[in-house]
Amino acid sequence: MWPGDDAFRLFTEGDELYAAMHAAINGAKREIALESYIFADDEVGRALADVLAERARAGIDVRVHLDAAGSLFWASRKLDRFLRDNDVTLRWYHRWHWSQPLRYNQRNHRKLLVVDQRQAFLGGFNIHRENSRRYYGERRWRDTHVAMAGNQAKQAQAAFEALWQRCHWQAAPETDSPSAVVLPNKTADCAHRLRCIFAAMFASAQHHIEVTTPYFVPDGWTQRALGQAAERGVSVRLLVPRKSDVAPIRWIARRIYARLQCRGVRVFGYHARLLHAKTVTVDGDWASVGTANLDYRSLFVNHELNLCARNRKLASTLTKQFETDLASAVEFSTTWPRQRMTARMLAPLAWAARRWL
Repeated sequence: MWPGDDAFRLFTEGDELYAAMHAAINGAKREIALESYIFADDEVGRALADVLAERARAGIDVRVHLDAAGSLFWASRKLDRFLRDNDVTLRWYHRWHWSQPLRYNQRNHRKLLVVDQRQAFLGGFNIHRENSRRYYGERRWRDTHVAMAGNQAKQAQAAFEALWQRCHWQAAPETDSPSAVVLPNKTADCAHRLRCIFAAMFASAQHHIEVTTPYFVPDGWTQRALGQAAERGVSVRLLVPRKSDVAPIRWIARRIYARLQCRGVRVFGYHARLLHAKTVTVDGDWASVGTANLDYRSLFVNHELNLCARNRKLASTLTKQFETDLASAVEFSTTWPRQRMTARMLAPLAWAARRWL
């Protein structure tokens, strides 16, 4: 059943999400807009490419916006040619060019599908077999996506159009103060909108905050907001990978975790699978699901997109999933063993390069 204007459907399994996306694409009447950081030339990617191509051949306007850096080792020229040969309008975001090397650092990290401005899917799931139990088995990535309709689908389409046209996103007047909004991190009036939203959510918390993120290297403002919440009695719990897959982040994160733990924040390391979900809940009332990690790259550099909603049902579902994930996590001790000399020496360098990690 598709969600209504004020309802959302949460996905935590890739196979279920991809099936729902295929169904939405097959039902398209006018247009399909897709963004993905990774679009792999594998079983999952080729299956989605097939349904996109079929709709494009049927006369539907199909546009696909992929990140050149994210898909560098996943996509292929064959996949590119297949989409273009079947009338799909394909665009690569910031392909490498020697004359503009620095722009390659800014990436389109968004994962979004909008169909007919009526149905939208947004979250952390990329398009690759690593998210599929069918193809990757029990070690599939742990991720979260949300489906939405109504005003939020229209907002998602507007966000897609803004980046496609290389212009700044701006909220329509009727969506200035909604109970749910789809927000890019870069808007016409703020270059780091999501950082401001997260800080406001943490500052308003009265009872509890639950954060799930695979990469946790936030700026000082965000760290202070979490620490201050814990110090005023809010239960603040952070779920991160037990061992990050990016070494420099491991060197930095330990110091950040220890600093926050001293202020009362509890940190848990998820170890069952590779953690890739990006969610926030506050007081069982506010919720956020999307593509943004709590790190410098997502908050300040990349293009990201999150659903931010004041919706108790969505927040409750996310909280239940958080508790389920905690069963496969261990709480980090407040007394950390001494790091190896190499890690201690490299941590300051990694922090200095945090915008590039």
